[in-house]
Amino acid sequence: MSDTTGAPAPTPGRFSPDLAYQAARMYYIEDATQATIAERLSISRTSVSRLITEARRLGLVRIDVIDPQSDERGALEAELAAALGLDRVRVVAPVHPSRLGPDLAPAVGEELVERGLKPGDILLLSSGRTMYEIAEQPLPRLTGIQLVPTVGGLTEPIAWFQTNEIARRAAEHTGGFPAFVFAEAMPTAQMRASLNSDPAFTHVLGLWDTARGAVVGIGAPTATRNTISRYIPAGDEHFADAAGDITLNFFDVNGDEVTFPGDERIVRAPRQRLRELEFSIGVAVGADKVPSIIGAVRSGMISSLVTDAPTARAVIAAVARRGAED
Repeated sequence: MSDTTGAPAPTPGRFSPDLAYQAARMYYIEDATQATIAERLSISRTSVSRLITEARRLGLVRIDVIDPQSDERGALEAELAAALGLDRVRVVAPVHPSRLGPDLAPAVGEELVERGLKPGDILLLSSGRTMYEIAEQPLPRLTGIQLVPTVGGLTEPIAWFQTNEIARRAAEHTGGFPAFVFAEAMPTAQMRASLNSDPAFTHVLGLWDTARGAVVGIGAPTATRNTISRYIPAGDEHFADAAGDITLNFFDVNGDEVTFPGDERIVRAPRQRLRELEFSIGVAVGADKVPSIIGAVRSGMISSLVTDAPTARAVIAAVARRGAED
């Protein structure tokens, strides 16, 4: 049996792509109701709903959701870059905490593509929840590029401080290959001394020294954080002025270094090395990250920024207030 359009009637439980296309075209382009589509195709209304779903599953339907503020974001990027003194800023639509990875990864990927990484290059990756979520998402192909953690993370109980896992997952999604840091974030003095003679550890130090760039999460002010590396004494008075950190290199809102007892034992890519990289992409969103972003830029440890529109506006306002006070 055939309907008036010439398409064969579907076998129960199965739909042809042609019939799915016809139903989807009537529904989305002609704005026909499901009742009208059912009548024209000589099928039930339930079948129409299933056909439309099948058309989407087969990729026959493409739905675009247009951000009404997309044009504004270009101006916001320029304004934020000028306020922070950065050459490169990417501002995305508002990011919900549950969608850090899906919403931020495309912008990070675009930034990496523009950097023109080549096989043999070394890219450093930090720890933190944002980086953990980004590493779970599709990213540009990084074939032949080595992905290296910037900080120790063994024995960390929270997943996003397991830096080796972040490097492994990012490599899995990009075609790069990971290196691993087999050390805790802050080992004992004896262990830290022994690491300097360990071939595997000194190999990683060499990778840090020859890396071309980095993608790093910007940590929130220490006093406001719900989670942090188990080795960081967040309640210590030394952190009273800490605006945030990059790879456990802590800084105040002016970008000046914040240290604490045991700081010299931390396994991390040094602050100065991050400042010397060809590029360092900082990623952060949220009102609590406003002083962190400002401090990170002033520390010199990031050269470009990926954030969202609400955070961008808050940073611009904060910089303006500080300028007025000065």
